[in-house]
Amino acid sequence: MTVLVTGAGGMVGSHLIEIMKLEGIEVVGTYYKPTVDLNEISNCVNLIECDIRYPKNIERIIRLYMPEQIYHLAAQSYPTVSWEKPYETMDVNVGGTIAVFEAIKELRKTYPNYNPIVIVACSSAEYGKTLEEIEDEKVKENAQLKPLHPYGVSKVGQDLISYQYFANDNIRTIRARIFNTTGTRKKNDVTSDFTNRAIRQYCENKKNPVLTVGNIYTKRAIMDVKDLITALRSLAEKGVAGEVYNISSERVYEISQIIEIIEQQLGIHFELRVDEKLLRPTDEKIIVGDVKKLKEATGWKQQINLEQTIKEMLEYWKDKYN
Repeated sequence: MTVLVTGAGGMVGSHLIEIMKLEGIEVVGTYYKPTVDLNEISNCVNLIECDIRYPKNIERIIRLYMPEQIYHLAAQSYPTVSWEKPYETMDVNVGGTIAVFEAIKELRKTYPNYNPIVIVACSSAEYGKTLEEIEDEKVKENAQLKPLHPYGVSKVGQDLISYQYFANDNIRTIRARIFNTTGTRKKNDVTSDFTNRAIRQYCENKKNPVLTVGNIYTKRAIMDVKDLITALRSLAEKGVAGEVYNISSERVYEISQIIEIIEQQLGIHFELRVDEKLLRPTDEKIIVGDVKKLKEATGWKQQINLEQTIKEMLEYWKDKYN
């Protein structure tokens, strides 16, 4: 089996290709403007630079390798950046997804039986305002989509265009609405930012450590990247084409609890200082997904708790700092 992972220069993609390579799977990854240090990725992995906004780029790669599984993770994945770069966010997230499906359609002109499974990395950001409006705190896949920032809008577009290619072109696509996920190599999420800043303070200012924060009273279901990868791979094997599945931690944490876990593991106490720049124009009070559908389809179970994830991330940043 050959597997293609777009966005292998991101946190999730980089871990996914390494795990598959270790299992002896032939895996190819694409990257463009990587958010991880490519030097950290095993040099035995096949990585190809590819700006997915230009359809012929991804078409050449798919034509060359004819992957049986495609994990489409390539994206502009930061809500904050989407406010600054809405055009680019739409172009990459929606246009890049169209490029993948159009490449498959083009290949079918020559190879009519080509029928890969395409796992599309959608987002919990699609639910937006609905997360505040529903009575049950766990949002289900059939909830209304009301995104609150350009990134969320782009993911709704990606989600719906993926369904369109399933419905009209019989391309086996599965949409995975991914909730808060973190782990080593992650950047610009609350757990990564806190662990990174904490290690710097631990090494430089251990007597009077200060941690800059935004809103620490929102609640998030935070999942380890390894649990996410298990879910994505399970969907590729057992998910139903055309369907959408939430992938979420079932354990909810107030952001302040992340700080408490870090303090416990480092054995220090931080003075907290609010930085206005870290406060978003809109911020969902709680984000957690109902994963009943995922579990029934695949048997997926969350294995890793946040304490273990934070321990690994603190060690990661400590190694980077030293």
